[in-house]
Amino acid sequence: MAHYPIDHSNVPIRLFKSDFLEFFTHISPVVVVVIWLPVAVGFMVLEVLGGGYATRGVGYLIGGFLAGAFLWTFAEYTLHRFLFHYQPKDPKWERIFFLFHGVHHAQPQCKTRLVMPPVVSIPMALVMYGIISLIFSTLLGLPHWVFPVMSGFIVGYLFYDLTHYATHHFPMRSGIWKYLKRYHMQHHYKTPNARFGVSSPLWDVVFGTKPAD
Repeated sequence: MAHYPIDHSNVPIRLFKSDFLEFFTHISPVVVVVIWLPVAVGFMVLEVLGGGYATRGVGYLIGGFLAGAFLWTFAEYTLHRFLFHYQPKDPKWERIFFLFHGVHHAQPQCKTRLVMPPVVSIPMALVMYGIISLIFSTLLGLPHWVFPVMSGFIVGYLFYDLTHYATHHFPMRSGIWKYLKRYHMQHHYKTPNARFGVSSPLWDVVFGTKPAD
């Protein structure tokens, strides 16, 4: 992804001539919670209602949830680094990636473009459900883990999106919150090709994209 001059004006960069299309590029973090929290709870409820825990115990529900949340941290890093920051050679594709993530770097304080709009998050969720089903049900032979893992994955995503919004618009003056805010601001204003983790720097450490300073 190309890096653009930063615009701190209060007028959002317009992405489409059509007001209808432009509407879908703006979203409140409240909408993300309203959409995805019930889905996360629903996955766990469906597994509980299925009765599997009665014979297997609740351990796999907890383990699956934690595994899903952990898998999200890896997905967050890889999506941000390799998809959102991908630099296409074709100028036509460069516009697509600007719509996808470049606009956020060009105007990082725009409140309505800090969380993922449903037109992007819903297809991604469907793809991830397919991948998680393939891994846990087909490859590992653990179909009863799929719903708890998806529940944890979605909660991890919610934590990421809300943390991302907070780093741009909440004070976050102490503890881990201060660290995460500073870490993400350094990504925007100092090292746009590093510090790809937002909710956690773990994978930056693992893959060497966390600068020493």
